[in-house]
Amino acid sequence: MKKTPTDLKLLNAIYDRYYEDFAKHSKEERLRDSKIYVPIDCAEIANQLGVDADIVFGRLYYHLQNKYGYTQDDGSKVAFFTMQVGKDRHCVNFPYLASVLATLRLENLRFKITVWIAVVALVISSLALGVSLTKESSNKHIQQMHYEEPRK
Repeated sequence: MKKTPTDLKLLNAIYDRYYEDFAKHSKEERLRDSKIYVPIDCAEIANQLGVDADIVFGRLYYHLQNKYGYTQDDGSKVAFFTMQVGKDRHCVNFPYLASVLATLRLENLRFKITVWIAVVALVISSLALGVSLTKESSNKHIQQMHYEEPRK
């Protein structure tokens, strides 16, 4: 069964592929209709991740947009992913994506550190148990030798 890419993998792929496009846009060199909304090719990202393009689109449109899109106090909406901005289709709010990605990377790092601490604790505990059992076995053997009556 094909593994579905995580939000972290998906956003990393988008960030890595489109960062240069985001950074190149300026007032002098307008590459798209909006500075912050960067159009992406879902099929290209899907191909890179080894999944169908509709998986990438669905993850962005149905899941991540619902999770991270919000309405401001003045009623204006801030989209994480939108179908169209001007003439550009399938656009991500790139600075917001970068922020979400940084949070996901930090959560992933914390998880990995926690797992490694647990593994190290398990190894230390196992070694301590092994040493303790070895010592106890040695002590019993010594006690048995000490209390045995000498043979004639």
